[in-house]
Amino acid sequence: MLDPKKLEELAKQIADAVPPGVKNMAEGAESRVKTVLQSQLSKLDLVTREEFDIQSQVLIRTREKLDMMEARITELESQLNEK
Repeated sequence: MLDPKKLEELAKQIADAVPPGVKNMAEGAESRVKTVLQSQLSKLDLVTREEFDIQSQVLIRTREKLDMMEARITELESQLNEK
């Protein structure tokens, strides 16, 4: 999920943007905004940065293996055609 610190920062920025008079009436707005953000973001199908990086590395290794296999097949086909 998302970094809780970043979520808190975003909630604080939103709460800070509220005019002072409204802020006094809406005590605890920051925590409510944070709760709403967490609720809505949890509904999204997101992956963590770590999961993304891992899958990127898997994809890179898979691409390298595929390239090696394609080269090997080309080599074997050329050997077969020579016979």
